[in-house]
Amino acid sequence: MVLTALELLGLVAFAASGALAAVRARLDVFGVIVVGLTTALGGGIIRDVLLGIHPPTTLRNWPYLAVCAATALVVFAFHPQVARLRRAVLLADALGLGVFATAGTTIALNAGATAYAACLIGMTSGIGGGALRDLLLREIPLVLRKEIYAVAALAGAVLVAVGHALPLPSSAVTVVSAAVVVTIRLVALWRHWNAPVARPGDTDSL
Repeated sequence: MVLTALELLGLVAFAASGALAAVRARLDVFGVIVVGLTTALGGGIIRDVLLGIHPPTTLRNWPYLAVCAATALVVFAFHPQVARLRRAVLLADALGLGVFATAGTTIALNAGATAYAACLIGMTSGIGGGALRDLLLREIPLVLRKEIYAVAALAGAVLVAVGHALPLPSSAVTVVSAAVVVTIRLVALWRHWNAPVARPGDTDSL
């Protein structure tokens, strides 16, 4: 039940971040809901498609859709107030990243995927929705241009795979790995860590 509660919190955070981005892009209420749903559910849908789970889990359980759609509507109606809760949204987003990346890796391992594939699928579960959001809004995905985001998700996925191989209690490994993802993400935000990018002069000859 704890993991379910954390997953729902992550869905709400992702739906809110997607809806806020859609509001800033001046989309109508339908567009805000679509982007919010895509951000929250996209990573899980990609995971299930890669694992051959049809239909995807989130499309078989209506509460997931309802929670995300309701979150997007609340953001649409009260976006000035929600925007002021930036730190709370970032914290919830980091928690969602940790839960989805580690849960996605566990699901992939239980489905028979190799450790290598499971880590990549787990990372995709965490970052896929945000990447789809940015593509819908005609932006370069955030995970490809700045901030330590995908790296944090991959670190948590690797820890889950290692714990599965040893083997260690899966529930404890999932919780610890999710905590590591959240910690890396929050420290990166606090310290303004970004992945290296090519300097302008390095691209002159390309």
